[in-house]
Amino acid sequence: MAIKYGRPLESRVRFAPAEAKGTPAERLDLATRPRRNRRSEWARRMVRESVLSTDDLIWPLFVSEGRSAPVASMPGVDRLTVDDIVRAAERAAKLTIPCIAIFPYTDPSLRDENGSEALNPDNLVCQAVRAIKKEVPEIGVLCDVALDPYTSHGHDGLMRDGIILNDETVAVLVKQAIVQAEAGCDIIAPSDMMDGRVGAIRSALDKADLLDVQIMSYTAKYASAFYGPFRDAVGSSATLSGDKRTYQMDFGNSDEALREAELDIAEGADMIMVKPGLPYLDILTRIKDAFGMPTFAYQVSGEYAMIMAAAQNGWIDGDKAMAESLSAFKRAGADGVLTYFAPRMAEKLKAR
Repeated sequence: MAIKYGRPLESRVRFAPAEAKGTPAERLDLATRPRRNRRSEWARRMVRESVLSTDDLIWPLFVSEGRSAPVASMPGVDRLTVDDIVRAAERAAKLTIPCIAIFPYTDPSLRDENGSEALNPDNLVCQAVRAIKKEVPEIGVLCDVALDPYTSHGHDGLMRDGIILNDETVAVLVKQAIVQAEAGCDIIAPSDMMDGRVGAIRSALDKADLLDVQIMSYTAKYASAFYGPFRDAVGSSATLSGDKRTYQMDFGNSDEALREAELDIAEGADMIMVKPGLPYLDILTRIKDAFGMPTFAYQVSGEYAMIMAAAQNGWIDGDKAMAESLSAFKRAGADGVLTYFAPRMAEKLKAR
């Protein structure tokens, strides 16, 4: 007797004696044949457990001054001017992608040790948010809250004598979040991994009468090798000194992610996120099962770049790998995915 889903399941496979005559089908008596539900496309669609739709996609976009230009390590991804990012938002709306995420490439001349440009109400992110909300008000806008695109040392927080300062950084992140929310941002997404920042940001938003601004916390953000192309895109790879292991999570840990999620939820997070994506599907499932919160995954730049590079070399089918990887997040429990494939995937889904 086999055990399935915690209940006894009697075997439905019966074999005739070895000396029995007849065809293999006659000798093998199968009452249950799972292949019946796989034999045709309509049947596979009808019994599919996890279904990906355009509603599941968040499209990360990079904004910069000057002219739009490609990100060398992310084929098909560009840094966009404010005008071009509005056109991208219009495209997202037509594809019924519900939300876009904005990340800045900050000119090196504007970076300093304290990330001061993050608090400028006319910085690139705020310009882009205001422009998008004016031209495409129906689309959601998510803004990353962290200092790494703005600091001369490339870290997410303030640094003194090589040490990242937690509480002092949180005070700056609160101001950054208010600046972005006042520009029209719908979702504040703190990605810095400082302790206590979700509660501090929620309190500040509420005091500023920004009660409806949501928080999507980067709850389980791991110190990962998969962020390299993103750092190229925002310009922090050239400036980063050391690594981020003192504040981002150790990739050997799983229980710790549950503790982080519990804290962020208690502090007022409306949604939580796991980053990176595919190497951390187990974390995604554990968090979703434990808390039942709206839970998102970030298919990060390194994951995107690997699929694109392999596809360009003819080693894999890029479209099929894209669809399979994104479906894996849904199967693991994600309510949505931040992915650079968003417009390409949305076009495929609409074509169906």
